[in-house]
Amino acid sequence: MTLDVSMACRSVLMALVMVWLYAAQSMGQTTPGTILTRAYFNKFLANLPASCSGNGFYTYDGIIRAAQLSKGFGTTGSVTDRKREVAAFLANVMHETGGLCYVRELSPPRCYCTQSRTYPCARGKCYYGRGPLQLTWNYNYGAAGKAIGQDLLNHPELVSTNPTISFQTAFWFWMTNCHGRLTNGGGFASTIRCINGGECRINRKAVNARVAYYRRFCADFNVTPGPNISC
Repeated sequence: MTLDVSMACRSVLMALVMVWLYAAQSMGQTTPGTILTRAYFNKFLANLPASCSGNGFYTYDGIIRAAQLSKGFGTTGSVTDRKREVAAFLANVMHETGGLCYVRELSPPRCYCTQSRTYPCARGKCYYGRGPLQLTWNYNYGAAGKAIGQDLLNHPELVSTNPTISFQTAFWFWMTNCHGRLTNGGGFASTIRCINGGECRINRKAVNARVAYYRRFCADFNVTPGPNISC
């Protein structure tokens, strides 16, 4: 009887080990590049009008390369968590760029320069929205530039003329301001607040557009959207 119990325990233990190994392997194989495939991303690029400045600027290799350099992006938590983060990032990018069409803000109303001892505005330079997440304000350009080793205070135009730098700034902003909120249970709503919280108060149409993108990508990535979707 003792032998039978011992064998049964070993069998159960072996089964648990196999389940754990399978889960670990599945999580290890779930990365931004496996969630967001080249074929899927390129479908959006194929539908861009020829007039879009995003043509040839936003590329699959560009987004995946920058994602891989951003420690923790799309690799934090469970497979569900990872898919939701990729979906959330892509949803906000699609909204901010008009579906990957724009690389800079259209008709910016001002230069987005505010007083800052750490990141003062350079003479004659403007810091309106540029890149995948439309990086805005001199303090963001300064901090992002410091993080990626580029002088973006004196050369903010690099965010809309250099694809590599453009994606790097987007992921810098995301990992600095949005990643922690999302992975700590804030839901998609928390990413809207970190990118443009003003929409939550005065622009329901914009919020709904972001949410629609997020729901679409979650469905395509075969994951539920989770709680706290809208702000």
